[in-house]
Amino acid sequence: MLLRKIILLFSVIFISSTFAQRKKADTVYVYEKVIVYDTVYLEKAIKLKPAHLLFSSLEIEEEEIKEINIKIDKEELEEQIKKLRTKRFQYGIEAGLGLKKVSWAENLSEKNQQFGQNFGIWISKSIINPNFSLMLSATIYHWNSTFDLDANKEETYLDGFYFSKDNQPLLFQRFNNKHFEYILQLKAIYEWKNVRPFVGFLANKNNYKMQFLVPENNVLDKLDDFKSNQVNFGFSLGLQYRLFNRFLIDVEYQHYKIKNLSLKNSSFDFDIFKTNNTFAERKISLGISYFISK
Repeated sequence: MLLRKIILLFSVIFISSTFAQRKKADTVYVYEKVIVYDTVYLEKAIKLKPAHLLFSSLEIEEEEIKEINIKIDKEELEEQIKKLRTKRFQYGIEAGLGLKKVSWAENLSEKNQQFGQNFGIWISKSIINPNFSLMLSATIYHWNSTFDLDANKEETYLDGFYFSKDNQPLLFQRFNNKHFEYILQLKAIYEWKNVRPFVGFLANKNNYKMQFLVPENNVLDKLDDFKSNQVNFGFSLGLQYRLFNRFLIDVEYQHYKIKNLSLKNSSFDFDIFKTNNTFAERKISLGISYFISK
C-alpha cells in the first residue's frame, strides 16, 4: 500500500515538471511615436539709433559741347542712299500741262497748238548702276478743243454724204478735236546729282469722236459716233530735276506718227479718214512728280 502511494507521488511530480518546461507563445505589441518639429520665425521691429553718418553731396559737372568734329562726306552719304534704293521699287504720281500740234488738223483750225492737262502713275527701279533706272508710266491726257465743226450751224470742210462699203449713206453732223489720249511709256533715266535726263519709248492712243446721221430701218435719222481706235508708236526726250528729295520737275518732248488716221463704227464698215498719208503729232509738257514710296 505504501509502495503505491510512493509510485503515484513520483508520477505526479514527473508529469508536473514535464508540463512546466513547455514554452508558451507571447503576443508583442509595438507602438511608434512620431514627433514633428517646425520652426516658426517671429519678426520684431528693432529701433536703431542713427549713427550720424556723413555723406558727401553728389555733383555732376556740366560742360557745354559747342562743336562736334565729325566729318560727313555728303556725296558718299548720297551714294549709300542710292545703293539702298536699288534694292526696291519706287512708285509715284505725276501731273502737268502740255501743248500739242497735229499736222492733220492744221487745215481745220487757225490755232496750231492744242492745250491740255495730264495725270499719271509710274513705277521705277534702278538696274546695273544706282544712277541708272527704268521707269514705266501710264498717263491720261485731256486735250481741249481748238475748233468746232457743226453742220447744223454753218458750212464746214466735212459737209455732205459719205457711203460705207455696202453703200449705206452717212450724213456728217459735227466734229471737234477735244479728246482723251492714253499713253504707256518706258523711260531710261540717268541721274547725275539732282539732274535726270531721260529717253523713252511710248505707245499712244487718241480717242477722237465724230458724229454722223446713219440709217435705221432705211431711214437716215439715227445719230451715231465714229471713233478712232488705232495705236501709234513714238519716242520721247526729257529732263527731270529732283526737288526736296521727293519731288521731280520735268520737261518732256514727245513725237509719234499716225498712219492712216481712221474713225470707225462697229455697225458700219467705213473709215472716214482712211488715207495713205502719215501724220505727225508732237507735244511738249511741263509737269511735277511725287514719290509715294519712301
